[in-house]
Amino acid sequence: MSKPALKSPAPDFTAPVTGGTYKAGDSITLSALQGKTVVLYFYPKDDTPGCTRQACALRDDWAAVKKKALVFGVSPDSIKRHDKFIQKHALPFPLIADEDHAIAQAYGVWVEKSMYGRKYMGMERSTFVIGKDGRVQTALEKVKPEEHLAQLLDVL
Repeated sequence: MSKPALKSPAPDFTAPVTGGTYKAGDSITLSALQGKTVVLYFYPKDDTPGCTRQACALRDDWAAVKKKALVFGVSPDSIKRHDKFIQKHALPFPLIADEDHAIAQAYGVWVEKSMYGRKYMGMERSTFVIGKDGRVQTALEKVKPEEHLAQLLDVL
């Protein structure tokens, strides 16, 4: 599936969420957040080196980020795994469980990857900024964990 076009309505979803002001068992619906700037950052897996660097960079500059947007990390991990990741690294923002990859597919980031000649399906590290009008404002594709925070702050 392709990525949503800039200025098009962001694909809506309802999914399990934990962290930030949410507790395990809560769910979130994107369209319910209309009127606020929302960042969805898609990452492959909790507690891996790149994903940890990316999440901790957001945590370390959280004061600047939270003034500009609501931030949600999205990965195929379970809520239980997300809770462990949040606790281990004191992450101040919520994480969305996309275990069936439905959100990633709607945003065109569930893609074929290749490592050591082996092909498999996985999450492309990409970020979408959704404006107060519910439309996709910016797409940061195939971001590097070390550069993500600076790129995000630039577009916010």
